[in-house]
Order: sequence, then C-alpha cells, then structure tokens
Amino acid sequence: MATVNDATSLARVLRASHERLAGLAAGLSAEDLRKQSYDTEWSVADVLSHLGSGAEIFALVIDAGATGGDPPAPESFQLIWAAWNARSPEEQAADAIKADAALVSKIESLTPEQRAAFSVQMFGPAPFDLVRVLSMRLSEHALHTWDIAVALDPAARLAPDAVELLIDQVPVLVGFLGKQAPAPVAVAVATTAPERAFILDTAVVSLVPDGTAPATASLALPAEALVRLVAGRLDDAAELTASGVTLLELKSVFPGF
Repeated sequence: MATVNDATSLARVLRASHERLAGLAAGLSAEDLRKQSYDTEWSVADVLSHLGSGAEIFALVIDAGATGGDPPAPESFQLIWAAWNARSPEEQAADAIKADAALVSKIESLTPEQRAAFSVQMFGPAPFDLVRVLSMRLSEHALHTWDIAVALDPAARLAPDAVELLIDQVPVLVGFLGKQAPAPVAVAVATTAPERAFILDTAVVSLVPDGTAPATASLALPAEALVRLVAGRLDDAAELTASGVTLLELKSVFPGF
C-alpha cells in the first residue's frame, strides 16, 4: 500500500502526476493557454510557469539535500521567477514540462543511500527529509494540475493515487493554510476513498485523527474533496454532507492559495 511516509511511493506518484500534466499540456491550444485557470489571477500558462519554476527550485533543493549542500537562497527564487515570467505562454508550457520531467528524473536517480541520508534546511529549525520535500512537491503539483484540468473540464477531480497520499498530509496543510473561524466549532470529519476520521477544530485550526474529542458538528465527504477544501478549491456543497457547519463557514477557514 502506498504511504505518505514512503519516498518511493511519493516518487512514483509524482511521476504519474507529471505524466498527467504532460498529457494535459500536449492538448492545449494557444487559446487554451490564455484561458483563466481555477485561480482567478492566473491563466493556464501562468500555472504551468509556476510549476516549471517550482521544478527548478525543487531541483536545487534535491541537490542540496542529497549532497549536504546549502539550500537555494531566497534571492535566487526571484531570478528564476523573472526568467519564467519573461517567456511567452507557449514557451512557458513547453519548458514547464521539460523542467518537471527533469525534476522527476533527478528524484528517481537518487540512490538508496542518498534517500536515507537526505537532509535539507528549509522552513523552521528542523531540517526536512526526502519524504517531507516530496510531499510538498506532490501537494503543489497535484493541486495546480487540477487548476488547469478543471479550466478545461468542470468535472475534473484530483487523481486518486495522489489523493491516497495527500489525505494523510492534510493535517499538516491545515496548520499552514487554515485561519480561525469567526464562530469556531469542532467538526467530526469522515472521508471516503480512502476512509479517514478526523476532528477539525476551527478555533485553533487543527485536524487530528478522530479519538475521544467531542464534536458539535459533522462533515462527510470524499477524501478528494477534503484535500481540495483545505486548499481552497471546493465550491460545490453537493460534494459534502454537513450538520452544524456550512461550506461557506469552512471556506472562510480555508481561503486557499
């Protein structure tokens, strides 16, 4: 079974996510590239540019973690972003797929010894291991790929293999992305495909495995929809069953990125 604590599983799903993105990009017309993505401020090409620049940055992070070197400096991000912003939509699309493929190949080429010893300083005092770095990239990659897919097909959903891993990363995302609710509530959350049970506390904005904590509201939804909800990408209340809390209230906690 794939697990979010397994770098091999994460690398395999990142490869599959890359192939999905490449398949989407291959079918895009000039008009498609200039369409608005799910993000109201970004076109489809802008999302591809973001994924391409992110691939370059993550490649530097992978190199640092595998060799014991220093992580890329923040000022280098600005140079990378400026270079991508200067490209045409067509160049952004083509180059994003190349950069993403190079990153995935770099991850796959790491030896067992490099994977085990991997350590890189990113955010906070504790260094990141390879699992944590790959989890970050998968979250970004799967969600932004959906941002493109849903602009072309309103019925698009996150890929099941990505959801299987991301659902167990959601508690971490909640801590980064959530904002305290105007009227806090404790929500018993139950997901399907895969099945999970959590308690969402919108006062301290935490999501923890369901134990004995009391709840005054309930929420049932597919795991795929919960991942999108926490990322600010769930708009249809028909995808969930709730009592004591509304989708509008939940969206105020998770405005997205």
